[in-house]
Amino acid sequence: MENMIEFLKTRRSIRKFQDRPVEEEKIEAMMKAALLAPSSKSSRPWHFVVVDDKEKLQKMAESREMGSQFLGGAPLAVLVLAEEKKSNVWVEDCSIASIIIQLAAQELGLGSCWVQMRCRKSADGASAEDNVRHLLDIPSHYAVLSVVAVGHKAREAKPFDEEKMQWEKVHIGKFGGQE
Repeated sequence: MENMIEFLKTRRSIRKFQDRPVEEEKIEAMMKAALLAPSSKSSRPWHFVVVDDKEKLQKMAESREMGSQFLGGAPLAVLVLAEEKKSNVWVEDCSIASIIIQLAAQELGLGSCWVQMRCRKSADGASAEDNVRHLLDIPSHYAVLSVVAVGHKAREAKPFDEEKMQWEKVHIGKFGGQE
């Protein structure tokens, strides 16, 4: 368990990437991990779109009003989509798949950062989901949950400081304390 805690402490959101492509075998490993993610009733409502085209990455960066600009400098992005009718908990299932992609990226020595698309708007008030859907020819019956930017880290981030852990948010037996 100690290795898992250390691994989680070092997984940080990375928004600056080296200007080099992600190797095919690493992309395949991340996608294999995503396909192995758990889902409710094994419904696997997700689909993934892997994008490495610089022009499309820049347009994806502009699809939201704020918080996505770094996508333009990422060498790779993985869109996480869902067939909404396959599961009434597709948001949770696809969220799990998104974090699995991030954990796989970390294991492979890569950096990543989640960009929320669902329920987000562009500067002109348009739906970020619709912007990305139009850009990548995604059919309207697929929901766009997130984009995970992935690449070789331009710099290392400090591990999470355990002194900042919010133990007051852990409740034993009942909310507000121990039984």
